[in-house]
Amino acid sequence: MDDLGPAKVIEVREPALGLRATLVVDNVALGPSIGGLRMASDVSNEECARLARAMTLKNAAAGLAHGGGKSVLVGDPRMPADRKERLIRAFAHALRNETDYIFGPDMGTDESCMAWVRDEIGRACGLPAELGGIPLDEVGATGWGLLHCAEVAAPAAGFALAGARVAVQGFGAVGRHAARFLAGKGAQLVAASDTSATLHDPRGLDVAGLDRFKQARGRFQDYQNAEKRETGAILDVDCDIWIPAARPDVVREDNAARLRARLVLQGANIPFTPGAEQALAARGVLVIPDFVANAGGVICAAMEYHGATQASAFEAIAAKLRENTQAVLAGAKGGVLPREAALRLAEARLRKAMALRRFSVF
Repeated sequence: MDDLGPAKVIEVREPALGLRATLVVDNVALGPSIGGLRMASDVSNEECARLARAMTLKNAAAGLAHGGGKSVLVGDPRMPADRKERLIRAFAHALRNETDYIFGPDMGTDESCMAWVRDEIGRACGLPAELGGIPLDEVGATGWGLLHCAEVAAPAAGFALAGARVAVQGFGAVGRHAARFLAGKGAQLVAASDTSATLHDPRGLDVAGLDRFKQARGRFQDYQNAEKRETGAILDVDCDIWIPAARPDVVREDNAARLRARLVLQGANIPFTPGAEQALAARGVLVIPDFVANAGGVICAAMEYHGATQASAFEAIAAKLRENTQAVLAGAKGGVLPREAALRLAEARLRKAMALRRFSVF
């Protein structure tokens, strides 16, 4: 807790359903918070609070009229659909009066889950197209933003995007679309991982074929057209761009030295520890922090919530990601880390909004 938040922490328990969930509303100075519902067996209140702060910074940096929040639900996201629906509907119903929070999709949830939430309480974004939404995972809004971040950051890291070697840690909704968009600009996917294996081919993986396989079969350990390594070996792949697109804290002080890249685009939220980012900066690795690099998804979600089209959302994502990446690069001079430059950018807008509130802290 600090002078930015959190404004509110709510734990929800319903033993009869096996429901254990938490909402953290971090800061609403800019408006009602938007943040995803994450579902996993090992989520914690600490992770929820850290993710909520990341959303506060992300929404502020993106220039959205929304604060930051996050919710987590303990459970296996691959559980039977009817049980998953009951849990998500029950959680949403418990938060029906918490108007400072708008649900969005995250790890373990998707547009169908957001449809259940909207049916319960009317506050959700990232909805199915049939309900007038822009399905974030289907269209790849976060990956679209990562592409534009890469186009600005690659020259600053000393290489051209065309021909750049890319490794993606977590080939899910964010990672697969990032690989697809980057391949469209001439970059080459040389490695990708999921929870079962790392696939590696220095000559380049077939992005479209890999995507089809992943959607049909689900696990890289069954893929036959590339060298297979253990899932953590994605850290050791020689590449130009490394994209973490899975869980928090995958790169830490104890393994940062293994990373062999020139540019990191943080597609996941809080994927590196602060010490890891400092160690990589000392080696000359450019790391574009999460709340700048992966803001495409929340920009799209917020614009959908206010009635925008996919075309206008994608145009806004491109413009904002380019602008913010340039601002971070300009501010990261004289020993200032990119994260510090990004924090200054986000906090300046946030604190100005807080000063205009009757109750200035939250």
